[in-house]
Amino acid sequence: MTGAPASAAGGTGRPAPGGKLGAAAVNQASLWNIANILTMVRLLLVPGFVVLMLMDGGHDPVWRAWAWAAFAVAMITDVFDGHLARTYNLVTDFGKIADPIADKAIMAAGLICLSALGDLPWWVTGVILFRELGITLMRFWVIRHGVIPASRGGKLKTLAQGTAVGMYVLVLTGPLATLRWWVMAVAVVLTVVTGLDYVRQAVMLRRKGLAAERSAARDRAGSSR
Repeated sequence: MTGAPASAAGGTGRPAPGGKLGAAAVNQASLWNIANILTMVRLLLVPGFVVLMLMDGGHDPVWRAWAWAAFAVAMITDVFDGHLARTYNLVTDFGKIADPIADKAIMAAGLICLSALGDLPWWVTGVILFRELGITLMRFWVIRHGVIPASRGGKLKTLAQGTAVGMYVLVLTGPLATLRWWVMAVAVVLTVVTGLDYVRQAVMLRRKGLAAERSAARDRAGSSR
């Protein structure tokens, strides 16, 4: 999530000698900023989280608590790296690619581990992962026509998913176990509703884009006569 000037990335701000070599040095330095480092940490936490989840058969409360800690750190860094990248202009191509991969990787790891351990129905995992993968592909489908912005519902969906999965990672009993079921139900509903809304936005955006392209083609054909 980077793309800051040399001074923001820890450089001196002075032009580097050597033309292309100087530009490459600046780009290399800008990659190693706090936003990208947090994204990398989140990626590294994924295999660690899976190992902790599956230790001693996957149902030991202590190991599950450690797994929850790793999951919580990953979700927190997701909030901070995006905020830092936008606030301090630390947006890079690496961040644009790695950040959504890290987000989906930790969530997918949590859902798949929970379903594999029998703590969460596979259909819940399937619905959430199908939605996340489908929306990601849909964004690429309409990317030449424009960008579908993150909605408030989408942010609430992410919060609900993270909270629900985190509660399922912990070994909870009694009222808390009942509460986490309801939180997951809310997360699934938000997942489906916001997914349908993204589909609607994507279709409208593509239609507008195609209409604009046809209009531009007619204008060019008219001017060439």
